[in-house]
Amino acid sequence: MKFLLLGKNGQVGWELQRSLAPLGEITALDRNGSTQLCGDLGDVGALAETVRIVRPDVIVNAAAHTAVDMAESEPDLARLVNATAPGVLAREAAALGAWLVHYSTDYVFDGTGTRPWTEQDPTGPLCVYGRTKLEGEELVRASGCSHLILRTSWVYATRGHNFAKTMLRLATERDALTVIDDQHGAPTGAELLADATAQAISTTAQRPDVSGTYHLAAGGETTWHGYGTHVIERARAAGRPIRVSRDAIQAVPTSAFPTPAKRPSNSRLATSKFRHTFGLTLPDWRVGVDRMLDEVLGR
Repeated sequence: MKFLLLGKNGQVGWELQRSLAPLGEITALDRNGSTQLCGDLGDVGALAETVRIVRPDVIVNAAAHTAVDMAESEPDLARLVNATAPGVLAREAAALGAWLVHYSTDYVFDGTGTRPWTEQDPTGPLCVYGRTKLEGEELVRASGCSHLILRTSWVYATRGHNFAKTMLRLATERDALTVIDDQHGAPTGAELLADATAQAISTTAQRPDVSGTYHLAAGGETTWHGYGTHVIERARAAGRPIRVSRDAIQAVPTSAFPTPAKRPSNSRLATSKFRHTFGLTLPDWRVGVDRMLDEVLGR
């Protein structure tokens, strides 16, 4: 199997280089590309030509404009990267008879209610990022290519910056913290996403009928306050010098931290379709977070 992987240095793209390696040959690109090949989703003409040169069996698009607040002030760029480029990749995949794996987001929903969103639920994005990601999905589906659109939420990785590392730093510097407690979701590790993606791709060889949209996230749910508290208490138990006391981690509403882009309150995703189709168990969010913390804390 021959892969074209875009966004190789992002959180998910970095892990995909590992998880896809046993399945075949990988051409992995980032925005800088190479002499002949382009991995920049902002250059759709060169991107299309790259697909024609590589002629992959599977295109895996792990690149996106993910700066949610910045997207509000640069909607044209967000649309180019999150919608137009995936549409071009899908068109080229259809011409080749290749599969396209494309990652999307809980931000395609309006965040109302308390039950997990299913793939059949009506969408209603609240911000530019969500609207452009939804348009990207629609262009992929309209192309007619075989595809896996994988919606996920609250992605983190050990590599680079993440919410948990920020909480650990602040907990050693401050006597009190305020953390949002009215947004609900499941922190999902890039490692889990990459491994589950590789398993799903393996299934497509025998079951072309699995083409479609799926929700892929860790099990269980929490809030940012619950997530942050869990991280800090794990570090405290590991003997790290935590300054903030247990009763000084204050839960506050989203309105306490105004942002240009509106966030969905309900980011819960129902994953039964993915689990049943591909025969996988998606572990509770704490499993991946604890593994990440063990690495960060040097345990």
